[in-house]
Amino acid sequence: MTLDEAIAQGPAWLKLWLNWLVFAAFILPAALLIWRQTRRVGIAAIAAGMIGAGLVMLMYERFGYVKLLGLPHIIVWTPLVIYIGVLLRGELPKIARGIMIVILATIVISLAFDYTDVLRYILGERTPLTMPA
Repeated sequence: MTLDEAIAQGPAWLKLWLNWLVFAAFILPAALLIWRQTRRVGIAAIAAGMIGAGLVMLMYERFGYVKLLGLPHIIVWTPLVIYIGVLLRGELPKIARGIMIVILATIVISLAFDYTDVLRYILGERTPLTMPA
């Protein structure tokens, strides 16, 4: 079973959330490339998204659909959250600031799930989230 097939077996809210996550954390950062002041954070967000997604896929192949899959997001998005938070304190174009706030809020919500899931995995909750077909 592929990761997409495993996710498709999950609840509807999860599929909606993942669609939003793809938009807000993977596509929306491309808009930050427009402004000189936000190009680095746009590139950093795109790179973090690609690295995180690649690592999730590799981990899925190794471990299956388990709560540990949040670990790559923790590794790449925690520093990104700090970076965005620091940049938001400075002068930015209004639209760029709004985009960064949406990206930041989305990643923080995702990280809340990821930290919880990884902690539960570390504490012994290793049951796959879906059963193979």
